[in-house]
Amino acid sequence: MGKVIAVANQKGGVGKTTTSVNLVASLAAMKRKVLLVDMDPQGNATTGIGLEKHNQDVSLNDVLQGEAAARDIMQQAPELDVYALPGTPDLTVAEVFLMQQERREYRLRDALEPVLKQFDFILIDCPPSLNMLTVNALVAADGVMIPMQCEYYALEGLTALMNTIEEIANSANPHLEVIGLLRTMFDPRSNLTREVSAQLQSHFKDKVYNTSIPRNIRLAEAPSYGLPVIAYDKNSRGSLAYLALAAEMLRRDNVEVGEEAVAW
Repeated sequence: MGKVIAVANQKGGVGKTTTSVNLVASLAAMKRKVLLVDMDPQGNATTGIGLEKHNQDVSLNDVLQGEAAARDIMQQAPELDVYALPGTPDLTVAEVFLMQQERREYRLRDALEPVLKQFDFILIDCPPSLNMLTVNALVAADGVMIPMQCEYYALEGLTALMNTIEEIANSANPHLEVIGLLRTMFDPRSNLTREVSAQLQSHFKDKVYNTSIPRNIRLAEAPSYGLPVIAYDKNSRGSLAYLALAAEMLRRDNVEVGEEAVAW
């Protein structure tokens, strides 16, 4: 049965969508069956794997409102062995709708239940806010991955997110846990980066992934081509970093990692 991971951080611009897109692509390259759920109304994860976010006959909005099943909107990325539930702008409608419903926080979990056995991993790209869409993702998830930059404002935002995760674990999803903190846009030459990184490792210890994601121009260019970086430039530093992250994830789960895992 698939492990559901919410990629979450209420602070924007920390590499959350970049991580969602490139991690599912890296896991797929390692022969894992993966599903990307784009819960962000901006739909950037959807376009990042080459899918159209406009003019969808049915969408994740319909799924959350109970008018369609996950299988109805599931699509395969054009050039990848990755499936997705595309995110569209009408997810903003779903957020308003959910506020008025009973069991509103369980809608995504209920929708994913019938497809769990089809995948090894399901990654949910959350919106950059702690709204009802994010709550649905956290209730549906087995674990939370938190991408963050090594800067002081990021540490402040982390406290609010950890409090939200704790509240949900104490109520709607007792199995929810933080599975890892991922340092993104990492520049080891910066004193501030090294200081904040040391604080994270001191406080969260082995929850901090050994793998960090560097600033990399190829990683930044890939979304404009509708591709994850592994398909855009597989030998780039960004691509090798996400492959290393995927391998580290699998090892943490005591899953055998094949030759596809390239350490960076």
